[in-house]
Amino acid sequence: MFRKIVFVLLLVGTVAFAQERPGGGKEKNPVLHEVSNKDVVQSVYPDAVKVEKVNDYWYRILNAKNKTIGFAMSSISFCKDVKGYNDLTPVMILVDKSKVVKKVALLSNWETPRFVSKLEQNGFFDSWVGKDLQSAKAVQVDARTGATYTAKAVAKNVDFLLNTAVAKLPKK
Repeated sequence: MFRKIVFVLLLVGTVAFAQERPGGGKEKNPVLHEVSNKDVVQSVYPDAVKVEKVNDYWYRILNAKNKTIGFAMSSISFCKDVKGYNDLTPVMILVDKSKVVKKVALLSNWETPRFVSKLEQNGFFDSWVGKDLQSAKAVQVDARTGATYTAKAVAKNVDFLLNTAVAKLPKK
């Protein structure tokens, strides 16, 4: 009888552990949630008509008069080893010409929508908004929102951009 109880406890513990690790079984068939980079940019800069690459990290956002209205940086090419619950969690950070964060957005990803929604509802993505790039580096986000893997992965993407791309700031 004791062996049966131990076996059941081990089995339950193994199943619980498998469901808590990334790709561990909760999402058997994850679905790609496509996010349009254009939509992300235009959510902050509705008059944006063009985005041009400045350097490895930065993109200049231009209006119809070819005037710079803001900047963007994306982790999509860099953070290929940073995974959330199901897979990669690339982000885009939009800043104004003064390099104040206007938006942090999760790009196309395989994360569970309800976990991403929890992060949005808890203001997770807004943690960096309104801060200049130096102040944004110091932000300590709460990853205990019920979407821990996703939150930690997004934060790593943001930290990478803030700590790496800031050294290559574009000129106005």
